[in-house]
Amino acid sequence: MRAVLSHEPGLPASLVVADVAEPVAGPGEVVVAVAAVGLNFLDTLIIRDRYQFKPERPFSPGAEMAGTVAAVGDGVTTLAVGDRVSGHLGWGCCRERVVATAASLAKVPDGVPLEVAAGLTITYGTTILALDERANLRPGETLAVLGASGGVGQAAVEIGKVMGATVIACAGGADKLAFARACGADALVDYEREDLKARLKELTGGRGVDVIYDPVGGAYSEAAIRAIAWLGRHLVIGFAAGDIPKIPLNLLLLKNCDLRGVFFGEAVRRDPAGHARSMERIHGWVAEGKLKPHIDRVVSLDEVPAALEAIAARAVKGKVIVRP
Repeated sequence: MRAVLSHEPGLPASLVVADVAEPVAGPGEVVVAVAAVGLNFLDTLIIRDRYQFKPERPFSPGAEMAGTVAAVGDGVTTLAVGDRVSGHLGWGCCRERVVATAASLAKVPDGVPLEVAAGLTITYGTTILALDERANLRPGETLAVLGASGGVGQAAVEIGKVMGATVIACAGGADKLAFARACGADALVDYEREDLKARLKELTGGRGVDVIYDPVGGAYSEAAIRAIAWLGRHLVIGFAAGDIPKIPLNLLLLKNCDLRGVFFGEAVRRDPAGHARSMERIHGWVAEGKLKPHIDRVVSLDEVPAALEAIAARAVKGKVIVRP
């Protein structure tokens, strides 16, 4: 079968497509015929050895996928051949078939296309963990989403609205903000042209923002925290800007606010049952039309390097999906 492989740390151009052996399901495992793979910003980091995990090479990028069960190993009773499933594997999904533990997979309802399901686990899974469990976002609160046009950004805008928040989408450029508006944002901030702190203060009548969803980092993090409300919560999702900010701790004291980390992969490992419940909610919201994930483009295995370059350049709205 064909697979995208990383043989050495490097940029997307270092990836190659090659034939590899077919996977075999061991005890408690299943083989999934991959229908679609969701690409994420983390894929641009893991191939450069700049992510929290460093897989043994050669490995395939692609942390999440959806497909149909092709074979089951001994002891598997929750899944059967032909079941539609999705899952977060961490890496290894950019290939025609993958092997995964049955416990790591969620059944995909018939009302959710597999190409959509492939891009839900990380972006929407991270976001529901962040907003529901880490931030305890409540109806009527204000939510500022940095990087609002990206994959996790769109998820935060949409889930924030489903949870009853007033959502302020923050991004750079009119086209990205128009996309965020179409996803349901109530207000917009162009942080390439406007002062982020001042604009967030203005939009909240001087009170400040209750919850900040921050997958960007860099200089925008401190600016946003300076516009946070009393008892506000700043969610650390990632650092798409490239720089990990150093936050003056006096800001937390003055606002009586919190910095809260969101490490999705480890949270799933520690609480798989909680993750399964979250994915059931997300699949239900998609089937009901409450969430409308946007697919920026669908690419082949051979086009994965170019797609990752576009993600690294923040030139993607929503998700890029790979169809092996």
